[in-house]
Order: sequence, then structure tokens, then C-alpha cells
Amino acid sequence: PRPDTSAHSTSTIMFATTTVSASAVRASAKFAAKTQKRAQRSIAVRAEGESAPAAAPVKKAARNTDDLAPLYVLGNSDQSLSYLDGSLPGDYGFDPLSLSADPEMRKWMVQAELQHARWAMLGVAGIAIPEAIGRPNWLEAGTYTYWAPASTLFFIQMAMMNWAEVRRWQDMKNPGSVNEDPLFGYNKGDTNTDVGYPKGLFDKMNYAKDEKTLAELKLKEIKNGRLAMVAFLGVCAQTVLLPGVGPVEALKQHIANPGVVNVFSQ
Repeated sequence: PRPDTSAHSTSTIMFATTTVSASAVRASAKFAAKTQKRAQRSIAVRAEGESAPAAAPVKKAARNTDDLAPLYVLGNSDQSLSYLDGSLPGDYGFDPLSLSADPEMRKWMVQAELQHARWAMLGVAGIAIPEAIGRPNWLEAGTYTYWAPASTLFFIQMAMMNWAEVRRWQDMKNPGSVNEDPLFGYNKGDTNTDVGYPKGLFDKMNYAKDEKTLAELKLKEIKNGRLAMVAFLGVCAQTVLLPGVGPVEALKQHIANPGVVNVFSQ
């Protein structure tokens, strides 16, 4: 009959396990003792006047640029992608001059772009639509007589713009502080702190009914606004090349004879 070796094997395994465990405990104790001595020496050195070593700064991981168009990628870098993290409407990391590196300056630049975009959209529409329906082009608009003298219109515009711009500045300094209209009480109780995007009175149709829809509208607005700013620069350049001709008439001339009437032939 074969001898029963199960008891002997079990005893051997237990002995080996106990030996390894004891060795691990002794090694851990030695490592802990060495670590404690090093820490004591470090404390003793710092106590004599040496400052503790500064912790290495944690580098923020750059955002993924796989979804960006090649034109935007040309204007971004690891630095710009570290602070332009995609949270802003129309943010593609495009900041070749690092104008938005400072957080406070970035807040100002965001509002400046938003206001210029809105004015450009109004301006380009105000230039093109009157000329398209047969009214004077925008270069001649100042020579016509309106319901009030030019000086009166200028004063009214300055007063209204001062009212709006001062309140906008106050909202930038303290978001949500001017939500309620002091004259008529509109937006009373409004707690919105999203600077540049007032709700209530300015969203009577309730387009921004949820955060997803609001984000989509913000993106559409800034994209159209950027296009309008470029369009206004084009209108100004066309005015220099074709003095006295409005953009709509210049477009008609170009369509009628593109080989002769174009930016290179003027």
C-alpha cells in the first residue's frame, strides 16, 4: 500500500508559509525603521533652518483635440488647451497669443467677444436689409432726415446705451445683482448668475427651457456672431475698394461679372 503523505505535505506547507510570513514581517519592520530614521533626520535638518522641499506642481492634462477642425488646431497649444477646457460656448482652444491665460482677463474677453458678436449681427443686418429693400445704403443713411434731428437721436442713443452698459458692467462685477429691473420690477426674484445671458424678460418665448437647449443656443449665437464680425470687416473693405457702393449692390455687380468685378481687380 502507498504511504499516506497528506499529513507530511500539509505540515511542510504550513512550515513554509510561516517561514515566509515571518521573513516578510522582519523585512517590513526593517523598512519601517529605516523610513522612521530618515524622517527624523529630515525633521532635524529642517529644524536647523532648511525649508521643506516644495511639492511638484500637478500638470493639468490637455484636452482632446480629435474633434477640432484643422484650422483651430493651428492656433492652439498645450498651454492654451490647459485653460481653454471646452466649457465655454464655441471654445476650440484657439488662443495663439495666450490672451485668455489669466482667469480674470478671460472673463473680460468672453464678454467682449459676446458683445462684439451681437453688435456685428445687428450691424450687418442693418447694413444689408435696408439696401436690399430699396432704402439708402448705409453710407448715405446719415444724410437723410428722420423723425428727430441727428443731435436728438445721438443724445437718446447715448443715454440708453449708458443705462444698458453700466448695468452690464455691474452684472460682470457681481453676477445676478441687476437681474431685477428697478423701474418696472421685471425679473423680480430671478436668481440667474450666467453673465451675458439674461433670462426672464429677454427670453419671453422660453427658448432656453433646459440646460442642453441653452448650450446649443449659446454655441449657435457665438458662431453666427463670429461670422458677422468677419462679414463686417468685409463690408468695410468693400467700401474702401468701391466708394459709395453698398454691399448688396457690390454683390450684384460681382455676380453679374465675377471675372471683372472682384477683390483682385479693384
